[in-house]
Amino acid sequence: MRFEDSNFEPVIKKNLALTGFTRPTDIQFRAIPPILRGEDVLAIAQTGTGKTAAFVIPVLNLLIKNKARDPGIRCLVMVPTRELASQITSVFAALGKGSGIRTLSLFGGVEQDPQIATLEKGVDVLVATPGRMFDLASQGHLHLGQVKILVLDEADHMLDLGFINDIRQLVSRLPERRQTLFFSATINPEIKKLAYSLVRNAIRIQISPKDPVSKNIDHSVAFIEMDDKRFFLERLIRENEESKILVFVRTRVRAERVVAALSRVGIGSHFLHGEMDQRQRFDTLDQFRKGTFKILVATDVSARGIDIPDVDFVVNYDIPEKAENYVHRVGRTGRGVRRGTAISFCCASEKILLEAIEAFTQQEIRVMKINRDEYEAIVDTATEGPDDWKKLIRDAEQNEIKFKKARKRK
Repeated sequence: MRFEDSNFEPVIKKNLALTGFTRPTDIQFRAIPPILRGEDVLAIAQTGTGKTAAFVIPVLNLLIKNKARDPGIRCLVMVPTRELASQITSVFAALGKGSGIRTLSLFGGVEQDPQIATLEKGVDVLVATPGRMFDLASQGHLHLGQVKILVLDEADHMLDLGFINDIRQLVSRLPERRQTLFFSATINPEIKKLAYSLVRNAIRIQISPKDPVSKNIDHSVAFIEMDDKRFFLERLIRENEESKILVFVRTRVRAERVVAALSRVGIGSHFLHGEMDQRQRFDTLDQFRKGTFKILVATDVSARGIDIPDVDFVVNYDIPEKAENYVHRVGRTGRGVRRGTAISFCCASEKILLEAIEAFTQQEIRVMKINRDEYEAIVDTATEGPDDWKKLIRDAEQNEIKFKKARKRK
């Protein structure tokens, strides 16, 4: 099947062609028909499979065909992060260009007045994170009585972030007669329980349940002591100077330290974490997408559902504490038909986390063989020696302790 041969509205077919969509992915092929029929859908599909377009295309088609008699939000898409809200809104805008369908991305961290002004003018599709959505609803600026389609995207991540009560509160405000589309990258008993409490006689779609990781990714793990990871990251970057590299760490402090350490050895990079100003986060992601800089050091805030083109390497500088987060992290590379590489740096204390990842993905990660001489050579030839690095780490930790004490005194 080709999109140009489909029965979609002409404006959607035109936009699909302009954006380079020619054939549906597996999840799109299986999800679009039941959504067009008005059925509830429960879809489990790994990251990078085209989940967003799998609901955006049919939702737009339904909204265009069924013109609204009364103004109001007809489709509500609830997502866990601001970045994902912005990305989904851009897909609605690109595929709905010229259709008259109005979409608003609603999230916190920015002024609410422009969002309120847009709501007052009228929107058809609202893509929202829970916090700002409930704020504006409680202030009387947001009315959900016209919603015909509810989409929950990255539902597993919403549960991880503790949004379960927000989801239930939201559903209580929506019309009972509605279509519900539930999308998640992973499935577990808690997800199942939530999903089946929201959908009715849903069409269940599960893509590659036994292989949650894209086949376009080459995986490997290197056993490296925690204090030495910095030197191996430097070596990887210098050996792949033209590559776009996304480095994942566990905490905000780690992200900022790694960027500072790379700067000291002449390697430019930027960090991305949840405590940054929203405008800074968007600007950083936008510059990385465009290739303005090549190295991004991030916490898991950017691992879920964010489409960053042409990432050559994903580096797990810290092994993720939740096995499913490995899938979301490495899913930033090997997207579409491009191949990608995922390399994990694993110290002794992280081996138990690595075992959990292998159990979750049901595949053994190839071990990079590094003999003692090679290991010592990489450490010894690093631009910044081990003693300098360890001292800087100690200094940084002491400064962090002082900062926390000063904040408590205030």
